[in-house]
Amino acid sequence: MVAGVDEVGRGAWAGPVSVGVALVDRSGLERLPEGLRDSKQLSARSRELMFPALVACCLGYAVGHASAEECDELGMTGAQRLAARRALQSLEIVPDAVVVDGPYDFTGHPSAVALPRADERVRSVAAASVLAKVSRDRLLVEAASEHPGYGFERNKGYPSPEHRHAVARLGMTPIHRRSWTFSSPPASG
Repeated sequence: MVAGVDEVGRGAWAGPVSVGVALVDRSGLERLPEGLRDSKQLSARSRELMFPALVACCLGYAVGHASAEECDELGMTGAQRLAARRALQSLEIVPDAVVVDGPYDFTGHPSAVALPRADERVRSVAAASVLAKVSRDRLLVEAASEHPGYGFERNKGYPSPEHRHAVARLGMTPIHRRSWTFSSPPASG
């Protein structure tokens, strides 16, 4: 049993770093939705529409999160490891191996293979990418109602002019990563 693993949220200023794990057998691979690819190459609407079909094709899936505070305390690599451990431990089926998107293994799984651009080449990794992205995006949309004015429902915690202006104007929220360097807002008009 081989699981695909991918992370999202590494470059965000706010919210968690999230790691998705998709455990898909041969029959599940054949049923994965047409057009599946790395989450960054799909629109938000396409990802949302694809989410239930991906869940139905997986023998198991999980998304683990490491909070902004944990990102600050552990650093990004440590936070990725924590989120991956949480995701892998919540699976009901233990994978024999994992394929991780990227140049290094952050899962700690004894049979992990790190593969750059795996989210473009391995369908289970693409599935993990979409599952993680949709799950994280939903958290940031919820956070938008708790922290109005930052545009989290649009920027999902990533750097944007709107987000920069909000931090300069309103300060940081509890879901902001305090160890990140925030660029000063662009000059207005």
